[in-house]
Amino acid sequence: MPPDAPWESLLRCPQVAYRETIPASKACAEPVPADLHPSVSDALRRAGIDALFTHQAEALALASRGQHVIVSTGTASGKSLAFNLPVLDAIARDARARALYVYPTKALAQDQARSLARLGVPGLRAAIYDGDTDPAHRRELRRHANVVLTNPDMLHMGLLPHHDRWADFLADLRFIVIDEAHVYRGVFGSHVGNVIRRLRRLAAIYRATPQFLLASATLANPGGLAQALTGFGAGVVGLDGAPRTERSVCLWNPELVDPQLGQRASAVGDAGRLLAELVTRGLRTIVFAKSRQAAEIVHRVACGRLDHELAERLSPYRAGYTPEQRRAVERRLADGRLLGVAATSALELGIDIGLLDCAISVGFPGTVASLHQQWGRAGRQRGGLAVLIASDDALDQFFMRDPASLLRRPVEAAILDHGNPRILKGHVMAAAFEAPISDTDAATLGAAALGQAEALAAAGRLRKTTNGYAWASREYPAAGVSLRGGGTDDVTVVETETGSILGLVTVTRAPSTVHEGAVYLHLGDAYRVLSSDGSIALVEPFSSDYYTQTKHETSTTISETVETATKLGVSLAFGHVSVTEQVVAYQRRSLRDGSVLGTHALVLPTQTFETEAVWFVPPEPMLAGLHKLVQILGTLHAAEHALIALLPAWAMCDRWDIGGLSTNLHPQTGRPTVFVYEGHPGGVGIARRGFDVFEGWVRDTAALLTGCPCRQGCPSCVQSPKCGNLNEPLDKNGASALLRSMLAHQRG
Repeated sequence: MPPDAPWESLLRCPQVAYRETIPASKACAEPVPADLHPSVSDALRRAGIDALFTHQAEALALASRGQHVIVSTGTASGKSLAFNLPVLDAIARDARARALYVYPTKALAQDQARSLARLGVPGLRAAIYDGDTDPAHRRELRRHANVVLTNPDMLHMGLLPHHDRWADFLADLRFIVIDEAHVYRGVFGSHVGNVIRRLRRLAAIYRATPQFLLASATLANPGGLAQALTGFGAGVVGLDGAPRTERSVCLWNPELVDPQLGQRASAVGDAGRLLAELVTRGLRTIVFAKSRQAAEIVHRVACGRLDHELAERLSPYRAGYTPEQRRAVERRLADGRLLGVAATSALELGIDIGLLDCAISVGFPGTVASLHQQWGRAGRQRGGLAVLIASDDALDQFFMRDPASLLRRPVEAAILDHGNPRILKGHVMAAAFEAPISDTDAATLGAAALGQAEALAAAGRLRKTTNGYAWASREYPAAGVSLRGGGTDDVTVVETETGSILGLVTVTRAPSTVHEGAVYLHLGDAYRVLSSDGSIALVEPFSSDYYTQTKHETSTTISETVETATKLGVSLAFGHVSVTEQVVAYQRRSLRDGSVLGTHALVLPTQTFETEAVWFVPPEPMLAGLHKLVQILGTLHAAEHALIALLPAWAMCDRWDIGGLSTNLHPQTGRPTVFVYEGHPGGVGIARRGFDVFEGWVRDTAALLTGCPCRQGCPSCVQSPKCGNLNEPLDKNGASALLRSMLAHQRG
């Protein structure tokens, strides 16, 4: 940026931990292929498109040869056109051809429908099929639309169970488009992988073999993600040919207000003040916050610093608004009437919101891929400003002290496991409802699904017939499977005043999350749990100056060691473990300073679940300087916490997706051992990733501990908001020494 950039003076304050300028890059383009159908070529010319970026041309060429394709390029690189062109060309050549587009949100489907309509290709009849579609129009949609845009939930609940109504559409299904594929990871992605396999199975029943076209943010494993989601290998298009404008990048660390406790000024407050300053300069700005409450606070803080006229040109954007309210905000942002918006991650994805100058992320969003998505919303056609405002989270502070570890870090791998038995079970029941499951279905549903079907038949849930395993009940099995939950036995959280369902909590996390007296957080709002019977938790809106944290006793049993290695001088293993947890008490802690306001005993049953873990056993010399039991326990415990905090930098996960256990003597290893395990029963590949990248993971964790200025440990390094032992004991210096000793073996 030139030295007189309109935000330049804001970046000279002491909160700026790092800044750099990323230079512009030119486009790499190719002519529109001469063999593209004339009606599609004409539509491109009318839209002012006379050439294709190289990745668009490559995707079209691969798709034209019948290959499955995944396009993994940057934000605003034109991925939509890359998958639209093969579909539009096929429809122009064959009036019977059909395509199904799957989007993670309704808003994205609506945005894409508008984009398709603007192209004006003759013969294209695109329609949206989601929960907002008028039932009276659904029959006409099934008969006449040749491109149907939907979401995984509607596909799972509305289309697949009623496939007989979609027989003609499925019989002519040529393409399945999966946009924003990087969203489908973890538990959600594992569910969607099963939904896609059920769709493939039904298409095969109607004698269709659709081709998959996927689009994703830049990922470490786009080919692996395509394989995991669809069951097919795909040609990877990853070389981005789109131009990039010059961009200023700023890492902003709020003022340290209490060095002893490691507490900083509010990241949300700083975001609101920065938003106000930027819009005062006429800069169109988007702020991404992690919760709807945070988005509202950013908006309020900004408005409080502006005159009425400017404040009227700001708006929040979050879950809880009606579709009409969200569309109104999108339109005002796209046409320039809004100068600024404080949003949740809903606007991170590819909705057209016009030209913005600045993008601010409040707290690291969890993955480098998401950060790139958020920053990519601004500066698309002229220079822009991208800002990360750090919270006091350990990972945020690690990036503030070592900017290169963020800005030079390759994007993560998206991990999912459609074969997770707990997830697979519900989809096998749903598939049996759709059509009896036979041996031939192993090709689509997977061999493990046949084993599940046999077990479900033995339990009376399915019945064996001459055609295969059929559904044995009048119930509607898809209704019992939430794509956002871990399985069919989640605890439903119900707000008593309105009777609305706030969300689902996995049965394994329920005792620590929705026990009686707990403060339950949902999208940034607080609720107090009144009661929980194991299937329904009743909550009421709650406003107080405290939060709750449970104390629990945990043990792990190694069920199966899948792989072992010696890395960094320690015995490292990956495998299956059985985790047993019992919540024994909870504390009320002050929101102001974290002090304990009260401890309350709980009598809850133990919870045991099978999952995947990575664990390591340090040899005796690495612990030789630790003579007291509390030193050993504190060292291992602090190392466990820090490793959990840094694993999201290597795998697309949240620290709440993983747990840990450290012990001075594990009965099966016979030595001090540190476990990091997945909090989702069965696991989805996060622990496996930890095993594979162990050296880099430990290196980053050691740097976190060395760089944190606190003496005894703080929330920015070894203290965890989810610790079952209430952060006792912790020895930051011992953990730092242990990890440095491990890294010395690598250097040796």
